[in-house]
Amino acid sequence: MSHSTPLNQAPTQPLLTFPDAEKSPLSIRAKALVFIDPRSRRLREEMEQLAPLELPVLIRGEPGTGKELLARHIHRGSDRSGLFVSVNCGAISPTYADAELFGYAAGAHSGSVSSRAGWFGSATGGTLYLDEIADLPLSIQIKLLSALENHEVTRVGAQQPSPVDVRLVAATSIDLSLAVAAGKFHERLYRYLNEGRLDLPSLREQPGNILPLAEYFLGIYSQRLDFEMPLISEAAQQVLEAHYWPGNTRELENVVHFALLVSSGAEILPEHLNLPGKR
Repeated sequence: MSHSTPLNQAPTQPLLTFPDAEKSPLSIRAKALVFIDPRSRRLREEMEQLAPLELPVLIRGEPGTGKELLARHIHRGSDRSGLFVSVNCGAISPTYADAELFGYAAGAHSGSVSSRAGWFGSATGGTLYLDEIADLPLSIQIKLLSALENHEVTRVGAQQPSPVDVRLVAATSIDLSLAVAAGKFHERLYRYLNEGRLDLPSLREQPGNILPLAEYFLGIYSQRLDFEMPLISEAAQQVLEAHYWPGNTRELENVVHFALLVSSGAEILPEHLNLPGKR
């Protein structure tokens, strides 16, 4: 992929992408990560050290930074042969959270003629990813910790516990220590998760990654739409690097996509960028 100006980086870009982006789940807000900026290179080293271990991992980062993408890479870097099961905790019904996470026995609910393993059972032998774990009800947090420590779950309506072998990777966009202090998050679960912690910086904290990501998305959308790939002009590069990026990588992807659609020449110019003050 050619650059409009040299970016002073190694020819091979360390890049993480979500395969089959067209089929990616809606939970994936950021579909690519690069590790050019020094801070992100340190993050990748930490991630690769944690991946083969059995430790739980807590990923903290703003929405759109790529937490699930990081979690999937941790799973791929582990020796676990089971599934990667992704759960959005904010979407779990408080009424049925117990059954959704831990499963239920046949007859536990009216009309349930068969049992269900739940998210925990589905992830046994693999990795359970809990996005925005602070959204779990406190009572479920306690049961979650027990399941992780004892390696077993008791399905709703079951008489005996079932063994599980699950590695937990959790994500949050808040400081969980503040939720603990407010009595909204279980302290022992927080300590359990904090054994392996990764802080995913915002895009504005990794300025060296902005242009490589922009060109990656430009190449992806140019290929998908069968357009000739334009260059990013020097002036547009400066605008991209100066923007605050409150929506992080997902926002950058949208801006690049828009710019490709509205540009008519061989270059992306500042006026093509759908950013405040540049429309």
